[in-house]
This record gives sequence, structure tokens and C-alpha cells, in this order.
Amino acid sequence: MALNRQHLIDPAVCIRCNTCEETCPLDAITHDDTNYVVDYDKCKGCMDCIAPCPTGAIDSWQTVATPWTLDDQYSWDDLPDEQEGLEAEESSPDEEAEELRDKAEAAQGGKVPPPFSAAHPYINLYTKDSPVTARIAGNFRITDSGAGSDIHHIVLDFGKAAFPVLEGQCIGIIPPGRDEKGNPHLMRLYSVASPRDGERPGHNNLALTVKRVLEEDGIKGLASNYLCDLTKNDTVQVVGPFGDSFLMPNHPSANILMICTGTGAAPMRAITERRRREMPNASGKLMLFFGARTPDELPYFGPLQKLPKDFIDTELVYSRLADKPKEYVQDRMKARGGDLADLLKSEDTFVYICGLKGMENGCEEAFQEICAKRGLNWDDVRKNMKRQGRYHVETY
Repeated sequence: MALNRQHLIDPAVCIRCNTCEETCPLDAITHDDTNYVVDYDKCKGCMDCIAPCPTGAIDSWQTVATPWTLDDQYSWDDLPDEQEGLEAEESSPDEEAEELRDKAEAAQGGKVPPPFSAAHPYINLYTKDSPVTARIAGNFRITDSGAGSDIHHIVLDFGKAAFPVLEGQCIGIIPPGRDEKGNPHLMRLYSVASPRDGERPGHNNLALTVKRVLEEDGIKGLASNYLCDLTKNDTVQVVGPFGDSFLMPNHPSANILMICTGTGAAPMRAITERRRREMPNASGKLMLFFGARTPDELPYFGPLQKLPKDFIDTELVYSRLADKPKEYVQDRMKARGGDLADLLKSEDTFVYICGLKGMENGCEEAFQEICAKRGLNWDDVRKNMKRQGRYHVETY
């Protein structure tokens, strides 16, 4: 009997963060509303997806006579038992796969290390089977009531439960109730919008930036509506924290370049607040490109206006102003190309990009053009920055 080794994703452990799909160079990983799956015919076992996975769900393997189909994998709530009649094997990669993984990690195959000065992150302290309960300490709409985007700033209080987080990490929220199959709802991930000492320092809390997803084609954002409708003193089940790469450098000479849209502002707010509180006179430059359709739809618009210009260089970019042509963050980046090129030349510059998936290509094209006009090779610059933990992207 011809046997095959099949790469699978454990749906009971997966947190649906999309890291594996983003990392896979062969587009072998895809997903539906329930599961992330691996196409057996496309997967070549390169191991690029293994290291970035925050939970280890991606590191699942079975020996099979007939590979599980995508439809099989979409239907699972848990990994199935090994197929009968086969010689049992360990569910971890073999020696050849281990060697491939080592090579992938050594080459940063999609896995970007954290900044060298970043604090040690704690991850997976609370699981889906053993979440922690947090209390809603506040829930505030932070976009104009007439704006198209309903975005909330939600503060979670953990009481006496230890829940340490760093700027750039995220947490999982478990909506109550069950789906049409009778299973608990899947966990949703949200980036932390407050610095490590909390939204209110010394009170064991943190903040989230949540956009209500309105009903479209019969589909409604389950978790976002659940969170946006919570009121003070309601409770919520929390998992995590997650994330050991998209972290803030702690040394004051670091130049931090932040590019975001919409709720991608959450980690940028955390980074900015941390530096404002602890290193307001840091020698490193702090620069932000923040895109939205209109000022009314830009979260934290008011507080951003109050930050001193000598503390942060802020570019607010709008794509739907009635009396002006559409402009996106990549357009403003090109307009500030000289300043960005100077930052890219420094090995003390750290880049953070967060927001909708579509912005990633635009930022890449902008960096490519900026570098080409100033004698830099963007491919080499980016490769070096990734290797040194200085170029971080989170898009969704």
C-alpha cells in the first residue's frame, strides 16, 4: 500500500489568524467561514508556515493511504483519527521535515523575528477550553454617529487575573452561544490598542478597537456586533494573548514608522501611547501614516490632533473627501518619499503596517518607487529589515 504524509491544520487549536495562508508561498492553504485547510496536491512541505503559527495548529501531520480532501477538512471540528490499517506514526514531522523547518526558520521563511530590544511576550496563557473572564469597563463609539463606520473603543478589566500584554499583541474573544451545527462559536482575534501598562495604568486592563460589521448579503459580523453592543459591567470570555513578532522596540533611538487604515490603528495607538508615557523625549523618530475615507471615520481623530508635532510626525489621509481627489496612504508615502528614504537607510528604523489586505501591495509599490528614485534596492532593504526584525505586516 502506498502511503503518503499529509499536512493538516488542527481546527480545535487553530485561532483563524490567517498567518499560515499569508505565509504559504504556494497558495496551498485556504479557508472558509469555519476552517483553514491545506491542499494536499499543492503543499510541498516547505515548512514556511510552521514557525509563524502562534498556536501550533499548523504543525499537524498524518500518514494516509488516501489524502483527506478539502471538503473533508472543511467539515471537521477536530482532527480525525489516523486512517485504519496503517502503521502508526508520530503526529510530528519526520527528520527530513524537521531539517526543512530549521532551514525555513533560519532563512526567515515568512517568520520575522521581533525587534532585538522588544520585551519578552507571554503567549497562550488562556486557551479556548480555559478562557479568562474580563469585565467591560467602558464601551465608547469613537467615530461620528453619522459616519459610515461604527468603530468602538472597548476597555476590558481583568480584575485579579494576570493577563500581561505587549504593544502589537492580540487577544481572542469567544462570542457566546453556538452555531448552526451546535458547536461553540469560533474565536475572533483583536489587536490590543493600549500599552503594556493598560488603558488606565495600574488597573489591569486593556483596550480594543472594534468596527461593527453590518449585515451584508445575509451575513452579520457576529463577534463585532456582540462586542459593540456590550455595556459596562458585562463580561466576556478572553483567550491568549497571542503574537511574538509584531512587537515594539524598547530602545529610545528606534525610528518607528507606522502605516495603517481603520482598526489597524489599534497596535499603532498602543505603540504611540507607550512611547508618549515612557519615552516622550526619545531621540528616535515616530511617524504615522493613517488612512480613512473621511475624518469622521478615522478612529482616535481627536486625540491624534492633540499630540505635539515634535513628538510624532502624523499624516492623516482621506480617500472620500467631497472636494478633493481620492488619496491613499501609499500616495502620501510617495509625497514624503525623501523623508521615508532617509528612514529606510537607517538600521535603527522599524516599520509596522496594519489594516485591510489591499493596503499591503500599495505600501510595497510605494516603497519600491521611493527606493528606486533614491538609489536604494527595495528588495534588498526589505529582506535585510525582515531578517533583523524591523519590518512587520499584519493585514486582514
